[in-house]
Amino acid sequence: MDRYARWNALLEMLTDSGRVAVEEAAARLDVSQATIRRDFDQLAQQQMITRTRGGAVANGVSYDLPLRYKTAKHSAEKQRIGAAAAALVSPGTVVGLNGGTTSTEVARALAVRPDLNTNAEGAQLTVVTNALNIANELLVRSRMKVVVAGGVVRPKSFELVGPLGGALLREVTLDVALLGVDAIDPHLGAAAHHEGEAAMNNLMVARAKRVVIIADSSKLGGHAFARICPVDRVETLVTDSGAAPGVVEAFRAAGVHVICA
Repeated sequence: MDRYARWNALLEMLTDSGRVAVEEAAARLDVSQATIRRDFDQLAQQQMITRTRGGAVANGVSYDLPLRYKTAKHSAEKQRIGAAAAALVSPGTVVGLNGGTTSTEVARALAVRPDLNTNAEGAQLTVVTNALNIANELLVRSRMKVVVAGGVVRPKSFELVGPLGGALLREVTLDVALLGVDAIDPHLGAAAHHEGEAAMNNLMVARAKRVVIIADSSKLGGHAFARICPVDRVETLVTDSGAAPGVVEAFRAAGVHVICA
């Protein structure tokens, strides 16, 4: 397990219990207590946790971890979801893509499709995004046209939020919006923890002909602070095979096409 994977696991433990001892963490992660002490010290330096004698306590921020700490969680599922979502995109279309770890996997899957990376007339894909890391993934890996919405950067997600980006999004039309979310419920719809991100995503929904939500099974049936869109605006949900059958059926009953990758 690499350092970021350990940090992610430690932060998840703190989210669950509020307090974790060095000995407990070392046993659960099968590493030395010295390694856990270093991890706790480094996380405390970044104000992610509060160090205590013999352990650490949560700072109350681990529900919305910085993106670089999230990459190890459900990584295999997110890669499958990314490939399945990318397969829904046709050459020559305009795609909206927001930030997040699952969206990053979609961007990587789009970038390696040769039929989307040609400059032939009408075949080049256009991606509109409000996430700096998504734009970087596409620029270094592909020859697509990349349009970046402006705004203020959220360091935790690399997403741009605020009225500057909203002004651009109101002037474009998207064939499909591929949106990662913090939660989606068959009755409450799609939502994000941060209201600024939800507002930008809502604008993408408003400008899109089709809306595809990309979310691993841990996000299904969950709740988050700010709503992105109601469920009747969602055409397709791409999730993983770990989704509970009852939850999948609830989305289908709500008129959502569900793909389990």
